[in-house]
Amino acid sequence: MGRGPRSTALAVAASLMLGSAPIAGPPAALASPTAEPTPFAAPDATAEPTDPVPSGDAGLPETSEEEESPGPAPGRRDTKQCPYRTTPPPAIDSSEVPAPGMPSPDPLPVPETSAGGPRMSDCDVVAARGFDVPEEVAATSWIVFDSGTGDVIAAKDPHGRYRPASIAKVLLALVVIEELPLDRTVTARHEDAAIEGSRAGILEGVEYDVEKLLLGLLMSSGNDAASALSGALGGREETLRKVNRKARELGASDTRIADFTGLDGPGQVTSAFDMALFYRAAFNDPTYERLSATALTEMPGDEEAGIEGFTMSNDNQLIASGFEGAMGGKTGFTDDARHTFVGFAARDGRRLGTVVLDTTVEEGHRAWQQSAALLDAGFATKRGSAIGDLDVPADGGGADGLGPEDMEDEVLGAPYDDVEGGPSTGDVAVVAGVAGLLLIGIGTWAVRTRRR
Repeated sequence: MGRGPRSTALAVAASLMLGSAPIAGPPAALASPTAEPTPFAAPDATAEPTDPVPSGDAGLPETSEEEESPGPAPGRRDTKQCPYRTTPPPAIDSSEVPAPGMPSPDPLPVPETSAGGPRMSDCDVVAARGFDVPEEVAATSWIVFDSGTGDVIAAKDPHGRYRPASIAKVLLALVVIEELPLDRTVTARHEDAAIEGSRAGILEGVEYDVEKLLLGLLMSSGNDAASALSGALGGREETLRKVNRKARELGASDTRIADFTGLDGPGQVTSAFDMALFYRAAFNDPTYERLSATALTEMPGDEEAGIEGFTMSNDNQLIASGFEGAMGGKTGFTDDARHTFVGFAARDGRRLGTVVLDTTVEEGHRAWQQSAALLDAGFATKRGSAIGDLDVPADGGGADGLGPEDMEDEVLGAPYDDVEGGPSTGDVAVVAGVAGLLLIGIGTWAVRTRRR
């Protein structure tokens, strides 16, 4: 597929302003015309932590969300006194510092009655009779639920507030599936291809259909795919409005999204219970379920630039491991969120889901392995056993008391120029696009190691 003339013009103009060579194409590692597609390789389900299944952006600086080096804040956190009921654990970097002149968002109010029923207000482990909590589960917060009935089988600090990392991408996916035709084409922009964090290997100037971008979003946790999709939805601000509105529609009381890619930002929080609501809705959508379970897909290259296409594999190791009944899920990691994971599986007519928040790999069990253990424990528990119900809403306070407009003010603050909307509209002056490229370039050069 050819490169768009507008992106080329913007790149040339930017190079003239910077006094450097034109910006053209993706990072150098992707530009190699001789790179071979990376084959799919499933890890052993019981293996010790290993490198993640490679994806199409092999050769790029390491951005995987499943890095297995020791995390920045090892150890299990004690939740018995509900220390994270209003705000998450302290950040270890500057990711949540507001932009100059912007106030820090106030914590979301806590509902008078917790969604899910009275036992969902507990902050330690609560479990139905017969559920044995696996020893390997080190996550600060988690939940096991029946997607069909809404029964909560077991949980730990289900309404504690934590950072989601990339499992937040489910909200963007739900909005896209609802609003955009899967066969609509989107031309990737420079700011999409050069975005910070994990990438699916999107190439500037190449056309992708919405379905392919969704696969990049869900299979490889591509922030580049998220950025391209946000452009099709109307830009950053509009996308944030839509994902926060979707969270409210699904009954969230603990969630505020400041970055739809899942990267940490001022005031961004969620809970295991809220994520259960989101993923229950997602796996009840046939399109989402199909895309999430995709093992391999072919990503296009750029013939004009001499870049070959490649095979992208699903980085959800619950699927790659051959876990019985695996349906899919989502990985996540930032330095502040630590490891997060969502896993779904179906057995004997039951569809169970798990959400794991704020965990590490120091004890030898990765987030997906903890999820697998929780799923096994859930399936071993008698049908109908429950200590909560996803269909019971919160009462009073919480994010449920904030309308979409309130959420926009909390998250976005004062309006600002929507850089992402520029080139996609076709009616913005080239100089504005160049300014956007310069700002994005500066942000890209200053990549912080926390963002993966």
